[in-house]
Amino acid sequence: MPLPFLTADRAFDADAEDVALPFDDHDSWRRPYRPGPWRVAAAAGLLLLASFILFAGMIIAFAGALPGAGACLALALAIILCALRMLRIGAWVSRHGVRRVGFFRTTTVPWSRATAVRTVQQPVKWLGFPRTVQGQALIVVRKGGDAVPPLLTDSNADFLARGEAFDRAADTIEAWGMSIGRGSGLLGASRPVSEVSSIAGRLLFCPQTPDGLEWSPDGLGAALARCNAIARCMALRARGVSRASW
Repeated sequence: MPLPFLTADRAFDADAEDVALPFDDHDSWRRPYRPGPWRVAAAAGLLLLASFILFAGMIIAFAGALPGAGACLALALAIILCALRMLRIGAWVSRHGVRRVGFFRTTTVPWSRATAVRTVQQPVKWLGFPRTVQGQALIVVRKGGDAVPPLLTDSNADFLARGEAFDRAADTIEAWGMSIGRGSGLLGASRPVSEVSSIAGRLLFCPQTPDGLEWSPDGLGAALARCNAIARCMALRARGVSRASW
């Protein structure tokens, strides 16, 4: 049974050559990464709790206390809805824009109103709690400078202790912005070469040392995979391929 809210629905067997965004349908909202183990574990714990409450409600119903059984049923349904909502939290992208799904609020920014999607260093919440730590966040900048909560952070339930997965997800969402946003003359149209070189250096090398960039051969395969989406976007842009031809 397909579960599009759990994973990016991509065509693994399709020929990905000359395809900037490896998705079947660019009009559908997709989350271009898998939920992290912390999020899945929390949702599984809530579902387990809901099963115990339903079992207790069944026992109460057999005992003849229908109001108590109804209360247990309502509580279990509320917990199940919370678990499903928790699994949907994250950043979603489509041809129409980028969407940040929170637990209580969903914010959608059309590509026509976005001026940049970039990764910054700033204090971020640890697993969504009030405690903050210094880390990385993927943000979208809207026209007019309106504040938007971070799309992703390296300390949330999806990417805690998974720095490489955060880099890969951030680069994928930036590639969406570069590919689709450039069709409206916004994202990617004015991206300087120095910024692209900075991304390549972050993907292929370790942090800069006093003697320069230190080579990291162990991460070469993963780095090339993360560069693939950005390279395809730049190649299509150089050939003048329009969005209508995707």
